[in-house]
Amino acid sequence: MYMGSKQETEVERLLLENYETYYRLAYSYVRQEQDALDIVQESAYKAIRDCKTVRNPDYLATWVYRIVINTALDTVRKRKREELSDTLPEAVWEDSYGDVDLRGVLERLDDRSRTVVILRYFEDMKLEDVARTVGENLNTVKARLYRALKKLRLDLEAGAYEASGKEKPR
Repeated sequence: MYMGSKQETEVERLLLENYETYYRLAYSYVRQEQDALDIVQESAYKAIRDCKTVRNPDYLATWVYRIVINTALDTVRKRKREELSDTLPEAVWEDSYGDVDLRGVLERLDDRSRTVVILRYFEDMKLEDVARTVGENLNTVKARLYRALKKLRLDLEAGAYEASGKEKPR
């Protein structure tokens, strides 16, 4: 009978316990159920396959998050390349701003900024955990989050004014 390593067992436990979290994270990038499920499945495969490469077992949870994020970003990039030839309308994700496409606004952020915003506000991670997950200094993450939120606010305000037909105050 095959007995997996301690790290494999821990990764399997993390995957089972956090499946819904990983699914939500993947879904926040791709906004399609099947793609999100595929991302989680591919991430689980990669995590189990490569878990022996993690030097410090204390970082396994962060490492698995990183795999999910990278796999989701790869899927988004692949989809963008495929969509260049397609002209299908994109689903709109609305919030309290009415007709403003929040998903579209989020997609205008660079990958790093979008990841920080998603982890902090959609996954409710502490900033320290976000920094560890993305592998950056805490102050860098704080600055990136501040700039991203400022850009989101400006883009949302501009979109809200456009949707209302009113002129934006100066």
